Amino acid sequence: MVHVGIGYDVHQLVTGRKLVLGGVEIPHTKGLDGHSDADALMHAICDAVLGALGEEDIGHFFPNTDPRWRGVPSKIFLEEAAKQVARHAGRIVNVDATLVAQAPKIYPYIAQMKQNIAAALGVDVKQIGVKATTNETMGFIGREEGIAAMAVASVDF
Repeated sequence: MVHVGIGYDVHQLVTGRKLVLGGVEIPHTKGLDGHSDADALMHAICDAVLGALGEEDIGHFFPNTDPRWRGVPSKIFLEEAAKQVARHAGRIVNVDATLVAQAPKIYPYIAQMKQNIAAALGVDVKQIGVKATTNETMGFIGREEGIAAMAVASVDF
């Protein structure tokens, strides 16, 4: 039976940090604040996969109070989500995600993001969808104070 999970993540943009989304370092004047590399896209996808399994969220597996996860690449979180799928004798059917960012432009990096996500989850890149949109200058995203990501994942088990 196919199970579906959703994920959402948001991080504040701050100076002095690299901007990493989908495992791609994107040139920008600010980066996302967080305990790990703060890759909101990978975090949302991780929660979507875990949700499809009925598992707890990313914070349960990788608490931000644990110094082991300080600064680590978020692909480690996706690799763990894939291990949880295997533990349930399942397979990831697909993942679809949307980034919401006023700036920078995301489109030039989407192909590499999809490759990175697919590799971390152990699936074909054709099973991964990544899109981007702005917030039309409204709210904290429109004011370039943060970036959000949402994702849905389907897992057959």
